[in-house]
Amino acid sequence: MLKTLTLAIAFLLLFGKTPKAQESYDTTTTVNKKMVITAITTETLIYAGGLSYLHYIWYKDHERVPFHFYNDNSGYLQMDKMGHAFASYAESYVAYNWLRKAGVSKKNALIYGGSMGFIMQLPIEVFDGVYEGWGFSWGDVIANTAGCVLLVGQEMAFDQQIMRYKISLSPSDMSKNAYGYLGNNIVENFAYDYNAHTYWLSMNANRIAFKNTLPDWINISVGYSANGMLGEFENRSYYVGMRLPEYDRTRQFLLSLDVDWGKIPTESKFLKGLFTALNFVKLPFPALEINSQGNFNAYWLYF
Repeated sequence: MLKTLTLAIAFLLLFGKTPKAQESYDTTTTVNKKMVITAITTETLIYAGGLSYLHYIWYKDHERVPFHFYNDNSGYLQMDKMGHAFASYAESYVAYNWLRKAGVSKKNALIYGGSMGFIMQLPIEVFDGVYEGWGFSWGDVIANTAGCVLLVGQEMAFDQQIMRYKISLSPSDMSKNAYGYLGNNIVENFAYDYNAHTYWLSMNANRIAFKNTLPDWINISVGYSANGMLGEFENRSYYVGMRLPEYDRTRQFLLSLDVDWGKIPTESKFLKGLFTALNFVKLPFPALEINSQGNFNAYWLYF
């Protein structure tokens, strides 16, 4: 999943200054060819750079093998699939909004921008299919498609993103006792510790239940995470000769508040860009959790 999230983050950093989600577009605006060319060129460079990174760095110590498939649908309690969908959603969102800002018609922006997540992630799946230790995963392809569908479907039905797909990250306590299996620092934790990830669908609170009684930037979020994972399908007992602690693999379902940064008015171009990037990250708030062990937990602040 690190490969998919890396491309998504690159998109957010370079394409951050997209319009706010609720901003309307002038359908009579002439296409800004310079902006379209800039978008295509930048996407192409990211695309080429990402593929070069995979070929020369990520897979360099792995043997090429005949193309093969790999069923990892149950791996990491589907946290890997949630990450694929998030990366695809983020890439499609940014590409679509940039094209719309350039004056491209909604139809064409949805076709060429809304599919960007799928287009950027598919070569990763193909690469996985020809290297030892991975394999082409139909589950990953379906998750990538789901991320695009979440973006495109909402734009077609509502002309905006009424639900935003977000991520939150917090190093798990397990990483301290895993002898490096889940990473030795916060960057490696981000890559290897699926227990540290939570994915959210965030929706306007007034639209759900409160009927314009709350500030319009307050959202309600439902989240999914998992804990107790020291292996893809089942937990390992040893790593680097050390015995690993025993954990129960547990699914977690969460309810929390959030902020829609796109609903906060500002004339600052810098803040608009910052708010666009922040709108992919779930803000820490109190949260309620029920998990697959049948336990109910409450958090004063959930990251």
